[in-house]
Amino acid sequence: MTAGAPPLHSEEAEPEATMTRREPNPIRSDIAWSTRDRITVRGRDLPGQILGHMNLGDFAFLQLTGREATPQQSAVFNAMVITLVEHGMTPSAIAARMTYAGAPEALQAAVAAGLCGLGSVFVGSMEDAARLLSEALPPGQDHSGADLQAIARDKVAAYRQAGRILPGIGHPIHKPVDPRAPRLFEIAAENGMAGPYVALMQAIAAEAERVYGRSLPVNATGAIGAICCEFGFPWRIVRGFGVMARAIGLVGHLLEEGERPMAREIWLRVEDEASAHLRPE
Repeated sequence: MTAGAPPLHSEEAEPEATMTRREPNPIRSDIAWSTRDRITVRGRDLPGQILGHMNLGDFAFLQLTGREATPQQSAVFNAMVITLVEHGMTPSAIAARMTYAGAPEALQAAVAAGLCGLGSVFVGSMEDAARLLSEALPPGQDHSGADLQAIARDKVAAYRQAGRILPGIGHPIHKPVDPRAPRLFEIAAENGMAGPYVALMQAIAAEAERVYGRSLPVNATGAIGAICCEFGFPWRIVRGFGVMARAIGLVGHLLEEGERPMAREIWLRVEDEASAHLRPE
């Protein structure tokens, strides 16, 4: 269609007789349905089979996969999402508090403001790590004979040549080790879920340390990205685990903000200090 051409629903649209008629695609969801007296989630009765039988992490696993977690999967998945709930006074927590200070009647907007800041620097880097690992070891294939050291060398070299930051390694605060990563790997190993993706993430970190000549251990998002690959989760959904977990943490920050506010103090101090150089002495 050329610029300025009318849309197909206009009077000059293609005659109906010459248009290809499309059969509507069925609208279908296998997640949940409800009636006047029942709520069913993934084939289970919510009051009778889920409430009192599942914790939040296990229910999230059911919602995402359509199956109940094994005890081993439950231990690893719960550890993974709990790790993502809280990380202190991060930009997302500050954004949530500042939004709440301006609109205390809209708690959901304050949580949303904090979640909007989950990207390539904070939390969202686990998506990038999962993508790197999934592209190196495509899901659904046998990787028992893969040369992980060679793959690690190739990945580090490619990222370095492109001037890109390797996701999932190093940390601006936690040095020399992000204490969350070793514990997550330990839990994964205890439950039989430390496979080729975990090994490749560790190999990439070791190769990066060799090439760059400094400490670059696997961080929490790298560990989580690797564990998500062990579960078989598509890399495109991995950031969602950070979103759902961090929402819990942000609600906690807003509860504290309502009891012991700091957003107004942050605002006034930033206003004062940022403009101090403009004031006459």
